Amino acid sequence: MPAHDARPGHRTYDAVIVGGGHNGLVAAAYLARAGRSVLVLERLDHTGGAAVSTRPFAGVDARLSRYSYLVSLLPDKIVRDLGLSFQVRKRDVSSYTPVERDGRPTGLLVGGGPERTREAFARLTGGEREYEAWQRFYGMTGEVARRVFPTFTEPLPSRDELRRRVADDDAWRALFEEPVGVAIEERFQDDLVRGVVLTDALIGTFADAHDPSLRQNRCFLYHVIGGGTGDWDVPVGGMGALTDALAEAARAAGAVLVTGHEAVRIDTDGRTAEVTYRTADGEGVAAARHVLVNASPQELTALTGDPAPEPAEGAQLKVNMLLKRLPRLRDTSVDPREAFAGTFHIAEGYEQLAAAHAQAAAGELPTAPPSEIYCHSLTDPTILGPELVEKGYQTLTLFGLHTPARLFEKDNDAVREELLTATLAQLDAHLAEPLADCLAADADGRPCIEAKTPLDLERDLRLPGGNIFHRELSWPYAGESTGRWGVETRHANVLLCGAGAVRGGGVSGVPGHNAAMAVLEAGGGS
Repeated sequence: MPAHDARPGHRTYDAVIVGGGHNGLVAAAYLARAGRSVLVLERLDHTGGAAVSTRPFAGVDARLSRYSYLVSLLPDKIVRDLGLSFQVRKRDVSSYTPVERDGRPTGLLVGGGPERTREAFARLTGGEREYEAWQRFYGMTGEVARRVFPTFTEPLPSRDELRRRVADDDAWRALFEEPVGVAIEERFQDDLVRGVVLTDALIGTFADAHDPSLRQNRCFLYHVIGGGTGDWDVPVGGMGALTDALAEAARAAGAVLVTGHEAVRIDTDGRTAEVTYRTADGEGVAAARHVLVNASPQELTALTGDPAPEPAEGAQLKVNMLLKRLPRLRDTSVDPREAFAGTFHIAEGYEQLAAAHAQAAAGELPTAPPSEIYCHSLTDPTILGPELVEKGYQTLTLFGLHTPARLFEKDNDAVREELLTATLAQLDAHLAEPLADCLAADADGRPCIEAKTPLDLERDLRLPGGNIFHRELSWPYAGESTGRWGVETRHANVLLCGAGAVRGGGVSGVPGHNAAMAVLEAGGGS
């Protein structure tokens, strides 16, 4: 991205958007297309926020989705409305989970068609029961997805309205009222199958299956309703392809995007506002009728001077790798190109997940850190240069669970290295060769692997506590103070359009869309 598209003028904008992440760009594109004058102020030297593609390894032509990496919650409506040049690809394999049983390596492959999946369940569990339970359970969540996901780009329904929309008391109880662990234990018997189901409740969320807060249920819900199907798709060209398309759409509609402009204060009387920003050359002020904050709730209150919300805490390890080849598996019945094409679960049996949570809650690193891995380049090789593709290079993305930010506070660098070593050891236990033997080297001869802890994300992206959702995910219905669209704040003309909005979290564009709709409903403009 260029250093800036233009310098902010001195006139009043209809909307000033603080932060050029994907939600801010969605809002900018919608408002500019509606004829509003829009200014986007981005602190960094590029737009995109956490949804960017970068070349992290020196001298290597591999453009990786460095932070966020899969797409599920982005509504097709946003892509169509904004005319985005952006595509996703389906993954043929949903997941593969290796395990050792009766002294031999085996695993569970979900994908490749119903019959193949049925056979995989029978081979692992010795019968039909678990597969049939799997079909019934995900049939239920699929129906919930079809009914709930369309509401994400509508004004917030009440709890009762959403329950009537779901129209299934058993599903409502399982997902919205009781800890998801109850539903999992009622429906499944096999420990490995239970663990595979539970993982969707723990992505970036530090919770036990039976946590009475139900934070795990909210996380699970967001992971099974995306697109009305729950599918997690691969962004063609990497995640940066989406934010590049959004920035292009916003500019084409007339929005002004400036980078290297850090907002430091918002002053508002509820009707007009001024945003003070800082650049390398000094300070400036942009006047606005509405201000949309594409940042965390903590950052919002810092800008407005309001009381700060409860601190957030992230709980994940993100690892990016480039390999010379995919490693061979101990389970020779599965081709690595299939096993790594979907989500490759490591140390994610049900009891393993419970043990890892208990250890982390006690202030210790899990001895068997759970994680999941996938290979973007198997589905979309365009992120690699032609020479790397010809040589058979592949990417691996690893996402670790149950590693809350508090574990890294004493010595982030040392704990990161210890955790990475332990996590890769869990993977190596299922490989026929060490992963280290497969890693590519950069131009300086260093292995192509980088790891990011919650504290790294807080430092690099200002994610509070390294929480990828900015705060705990919310139920997708109206509460006492959520407002009509879930983006409203105590200031009538200041809206929160980041992941911390109601129905925020993940790469969705939903808060950006909803904040834009709130502005357009309020009327006014140039």
